Amino acid sequence: MRMMLPPLKSRRIIQRHLSAFFAEHNAAEFNRAIGAMCRFYHLKRPRIEWFEYLDWGRTVGRTYEDGKIHLVHPENWKKGRKYNSERQWVNAVYHEMGHYVFWADAERKADSFALRMVKGLNNGNHTKQRKLPAERRPPSE
Repeated sequence: MRMMLPPLKSRRIIQRHLSAFFAEHNAAEFNRAIGAMCRFYHLKRPRIEWFEYLDWGRTVGRTYEDGKIHLVHPENWKKGRKYNSERQWVNAVYHEMGHYVFWADAERKADSFALRMVKGLNNGNHTKQRKLPAERRPPSE
């Protein structure tokens, strides 16, 4: 199955909005990111509820059959966790949106969606050409 994703430019914008929300807790940034994803997939916006913690602090989010998503707010995500990075929180948001977009219970499919959403975003080499390994280069004159 091929997975449709927003173009790289749109994913960078979505990533920027989620990062800004994580840093500043401005709800408009989060709404812009989720709105952009929902517009691409032609879906209505999910109902998102914020929590201090879920499942005794072990999970970041949960998606339900009725389209409701429960997420741990970044303010609470930063407190009291050993691994509390922005990247992990954003990846968890992508994971839960993967459940919502593909309506899949399969963790593998949601994980794949989250991985592909961030693929190629922050590597810094998006405008440079890759060099071929020495064994695959054409002979020089």
